[in-house]
Order: sequence, then structure tokens, then C-alpha cells
Amino acid sequence: MSTDTAAKAPATAPPTARTHRQPARRPASSNVLMSKAVVNGLLIVVAAYMLMPVSWLLFAATKNHRDLFGTSGFSFGDFNLLANLADVFSYNDGIFLRWLGNSVLYSVVGSAASALVCVATGYAFDKYAFPGKEKLFGVVLIGVLVPATVVQLPMYLLASEAGVVNTYWALLLPALVNPFGVYLARVFSEGYVPGEVLEAARVDGAGEVRTFTRIALPMLAPGYMTIFLFSFTASWNNFLGPLIMLNDEHLYPVNLGLYMWDRQVQVQPEFYSLTIIGSLVAVVPLIIAFVALQRFWRSGLTAGAVK
Repeated sequence: MSTDTAAKAPATAPPTARTHRQPARRPASSNVLMSKAVVNGLLIVVAAYMLMPVSWLLFAATKNHRDLFGTSGFSFGDFNLLANLADVFSYNDGIFLRWLGNSVLYSVVGSAASALVCVATGYAFDKYAFPGKEKLFGVVLIGVLVPATVVQLPMYLLASEAGVVNTYWALLLPALVNPFGVYLARVFSEGYVPGEVLEAARVDGAGEVRTFTRIALPMLAPGYMTIFLFSFTASWNNFLGPLIMLNDEHLYPVNLGLYMWDRQVQVQPEFYSLTIIGSLVAVVPLIIAFVALQRFWRSGLTAGAVK
């Protein structure tokens, strides 16, 4: 008896319908917190808080001495701004204008020289090999950790030995030393100055000084301006150094001069108005510097962050 065995095809499962998963929706609260309106609102609040002292100075500059104490702090006065400015610049034969000139000298000339020294030093640390380079650079980094107030007394003793106390050099010479600027300059040199370009310049017969001034220094312009702005801000706001080094009021920077005016408020109340208007004028150069050089500031910070 023969039996026919029919091969049974394996049972196949019916095709299942594909299910499309819906993307998970973010919570509504997360969308609200991350919305542009909320972020911009927070930025406006923070900016208003940061600008509140300057705005108070603007309101106070329009008032006379009586209105300073008789009206609200954030209300305009009789718009005596021009008269107040005339009083500030004419007091004591224009000593305030002399203080502004001293601050410009200390900040602009000192910061420009300091930035050049920092860029040259950072370039040397990056592009040259010499014994003990990394150890010496470590010493520079240690200098970043030392607060400026700690070294003021030793610097005064050194200036006294050199005979430059109560002179312009007492503030210009210490401004040349900027360990943080050297660190930034080395970072900028690594990111901006290719070694191949320097080798090509040397092959063409350029010396090391010419290679640095004609090739490397233009490439390091954003880094130079970034270091300059850091030094400019620190020098313009420097108070303890001039207080220790200077005795002659004709050598005072503007912040030290305003401090001396403020100390006389209890004896002569008219100095209150002079101090307020002078403080407003002293802020203007910083604003001008940052507005004029902000493109170098942005590009410099971006390069440092990427590196």
C-alpha cells in the first residue's frame, strides 16, 4: 500500500500591520521655558539690573544738589547736565580733565605696551623650543593665581628702590607684567599662526624679528586686541595701585581722584554732585572702547574657546 505524502508548506503568519510610533511630545512647560520670548525677557531683566547703577547716574546728572536728596533717585531733575559738567571740568583749574588724561595715559599706553609684550612672549612660548620652556610657562601660570593686591606692597618697595614712586613710571612699568595675557597669547599663537607660514618666511630669508612683526603679529591682531581690552579695563579700574604709589594729585587717575572728592563730602557737600557727574564721565571711555573694538573682542574670544 503506497501512501502519498504531500509536503505541507509551513504556515506563515499573516503580515502584521506596521505601527507608526508617534514622536514623544515635549511637555508644554518645557516649550514655554525655552521659548524666545522667555529667554529674551530674562536677558532684558538681567541687562536692566546690570545697567541700573549707570541709569541712576544718568538721572542724577540732570539734578542740582538740592534735587539729589529731595526727589526720587530714578526721576529727572531740571536737566542741569551741561551746568554740572561745566562745574566738574572747571573745578580746581580743571583737575578732573588732568585725571582723565592720566587715566588715558595709564590705560591706553600701558595696555598697548603690555599687550605687545604678552603677544611676543606667548609667541615665543609657542613657536620656539628652549630648555625649561614648560617649567617657565608653569611659573607664568602660577602668576595668574596670585591676586594683584598681594603684590602691591612688594611692588611699592621695588619702585621705592628704583626711585620711581610718585611718578608715571610707578604705574606704567608694573602694567607690562600680565601672566594671564601671556597665557592667552600662547593660545592665540597656536590657533592663528601656522608653523608652515613661518618656515616659508625663513626660507625666503626673513629674520626672526621680521617674521614676527610682518607675518605673525598681523595674524595675532584679534588676540592682541583681546588682551588689550582686558588690560585696558583692569588698568582703568585699578585703584589700589595708584593709592599706594602716588601722592601728587596731578598724577592721580580718575578713579582715585573721585575717591578723594568723595572723602570730602562730609565736610563740603557740594562734592557729592561733583563725584556723581565725574563717575558718569569716567564710564564713557570704557563704553567707547568696547563698542569700537567689539568685533576684535568677539573674534578673539571665539578663537580662544575653539582652541
